[in-house]
Amino acid sequence: MAQIELELKVDGMTCQGCVRSVEKKLSGLAGVASAKVDLAAGRATVVLESSEGAASPVDATRLIGAVEQIGFHASQI
Repeated sequence: MAQIELELKVDGMTCQGCVRSVEKKLSGLAGVASAKVDLAAGRATVVLESSEGAASPVDATRLIGAVEQIGFHASQI
């Protein structure tokens, strides 16, 4: 199974607690292999598992929706 990496810009994080919340939310989604958040850069790097080898817009939309569900603003980079 191929893996693809998506980058998200995440606004509204102010502390390591925010980082942990975003990482936990993203990591808990089906198809997500890993999620790493950089507070200083305001970015999340998400590795998705994909049998096609390419991310679809639905994947990014689902990730953004999950981040926004916990109170942060996100957009794909």
